[in-house]
Amino acid sequence: MSIELRQLRYFVAVAEELHFGRAAARLHMTQPPLSQTIQSLETALGTPLFERTKRSVALTPAGTALLPEARRLLLQAEGLPDIARRAASGESGLLSLSFVSTADYSVLPPLLREFRERYPRVQIDLREATTDVQLDDLMQGRIDAGLLIPPLHDKAKAELDYLVVLLEPLILAVPQGIKNLRGKKTASLQQVADMPLIIFPRRIAPAFHDTILGSFRDAGLTPRIGQEAIQMQTIVGLVSAGMGVALVPQSVSNLKRPGVEYKPLSNKTVSVETGLAWRRDNPSPALRAFLELLRKR
Repeated sequence: MSIELRQLRYFVAVAEELHFGRAAARLHMTQPPLSQTIQSLETALGTPLFERTKRSVALTPAGTALLPEARRLLLQAEGLPDIARRAASGESGLLSLSFVSTADYSVLPPLLREFRERYPRVQIDLREATTDVQLDDLMQGRIDAGLLIPPLHDKAKAELDYLVVLLEPLILAVPQGIKNLRGKKTASLQQVADMPLIIFPRRIAPAFHDTILGSFRDAGLTPRIGQEAIQMQTIVGLVSAGMGVALVPQSVSNLKRPGVEYKPLSNKTVSVETGLAWRRDNPSPALRAFLELLRKR
């Protein structure tokens, strides 16, 4: 037999008044239906909740144990409309967000800070992932949105929406102490042409990979690829170890590593784009709130 909130509300009234007549008056009802409701609750629980005499009403041990739990359940029930309203408006709920490693040094920290300040009740599930993994997760509905490097493949374009978040130039990350770069604020690709290039694998980030190679090609150079790595921290770490040079988004200069210098390019500057992708059929209010915040930035 199920227990109704109405039964608990009547029980609490009688437990606090310890008088059926006063409890009935408090509940704006007559005493017989109140007594019947309490009896029905006792039957459902399988134990008496009150010791009744002609002169007094007292709680049994079971009634004493039930009282704080009944109050808690009633209080929670009162909060249900507010919980539903916050979830429907995007003020609470869950937002699952993936991001490429470069976003961690640029747009992600301030965006998360602003979102958490405005929507502190939304739980954010963060995961770092390459663009190819994010697109697969988005297509399968495993995440709500992804900060990634475009382009989107044709199937993704048919199901996902996309918003440009950041455009930033590529700069050089070079080992500290290269003789022909000492004291210079900028560097050219020609000055590091004889050094191995550390780069993202094309299968992981084809557009980013091609943009980097295109920068060398525009400068009349064919780079020698020395190492490939899928994490920006790893790429910068390899530069720090003297394994070669790398072209990285400008925001990566926020990643400080001993033995690494960042130099703006004196060559024609090429920009790399970061954007947010999400399923256009995703009804999540938390996602809608996140998009609204992003569009206002």
